[in-house]
This record gives sequence, structure tokens and C-alpha cells, in this order.
Amino acid sequence: MLDRSAWSSRGAARILLLLLLQRLDRGDGPLIFGVRSSTNRETLERRRGAKIRARGIYRDPVRSSRSQLVKASGLRWISLMWLGHVPWAGRHWALPVLTVVAPSSRYHEQQGRRHKKVTDWARQMVMQLRRWLPQRPLALVGDNGYAVLDLLHCCQRLREPVTLIARLRLDAALYAPAPARQPGQNGRPALKGPRDPR
Repeated sequence: MLDRSAWSSRGAARILLLLLLQRLDRGDGPLIFGVRSSTNRETLERRRGAKIRARGIYRDPVRSSRSQLVKASGLRWISLMWLGHVPWAGRHWALPVLTVVAPSSRYHEQQGRRHKKVTDWARQMVMQLRRWLPQRPLALVGDNGYAVLDLLHCCQRLREPVTLIARLRLDAALYAPAPARQPGQNGRPALKGPRDPR
């Protein structure tokens, strides 16, 4: 059925999200969404065939360990899930509402396109989510692969900011924004402010 007619996966994702919120949202706080990753790698779908064009070679998150690296061929997907309370289950479930394929850099080179990193796809997903839900307070939860400045800056500069919760490295250093350059100030402009003691 999906092969024989024109349809929008993004439009279907919006309808799915609004239906889930209509049925399951209790409206008692911010909506919390998760970005699916596993040991810093997204969900890998092992697919082969001549028509599977966006396939790449990635680290297999299931068969790899800290001491052994196993690679697999397939499609890399990023899923945005609403972490909603399901009454009849008595717990919170991660309900996927928007999923995109993130091709490898080799695929983009072959197509003559600029490569988009996983965090670039996540940034676009956050902006799309904010357009769908312009007034609701939103929080996004991801692992340390999503703790990058570009994504943090994007979440902060939205008209209605999105809270991003991501795990930092143990040796991460946080700095205040760079102070504004004063008139007549000599030398190279500062790139960062004082270090946060925490």
C-alpha cells in the first residue's frame, strides 16, 4: 500500500504524535522525548540488496564490546521517542514518533552531497518537534553522543527553548560565554569566559 501511493512520513509522524498526546498525555508537566542510541551508536538495521542505497558500514552495537570491534553493514536510524506514561502498563514507555535514516559519509560523497552528522539530524528533529508543539515545555534526553555545543546552542536559541539532558564526559570542562569585546580593546577576542568550577 505504501509503495503505490504518495504519502509523507513526516506528516504521518505528526499525526501519530498528536494522537498519542491526545490519548495518553496527562498534561501535568513538560513532555519528555528521548533520542535513541545504544553505546553511542544509533539503531542499525541490517539490510542488503541493490535497492538499499543509503547503506553503510558501522560499529555493531550488539556484538561489539570494549575489547572487540565488530562492524556490520546496514542502515543507521535515529529515533525520537515520547517517554509517556501508559496507564494500562503502569509504567513509562518510549513510544517512537519520528524516525530518520542517517546515511554514512561515504554515501553522501557518492551522491555529491554535504555530509550531515547524527547530531545534525537530531537538531532538525528537535526543530521539527518544536514546530509541531510550539507552546508545550519540551525536554530531550540523549546519551553523551548528543552532548555537543551545536545541538545545545540550537535548543537554547529557539523561541521556546528545549531542555537538553545529555551525559558529559567525566573530564568535561564547562565555561561561561565569552565576554563582549570592549571598544578599543587590543588583541585576539576571547573565545570563552571563565571556567565553571562545578
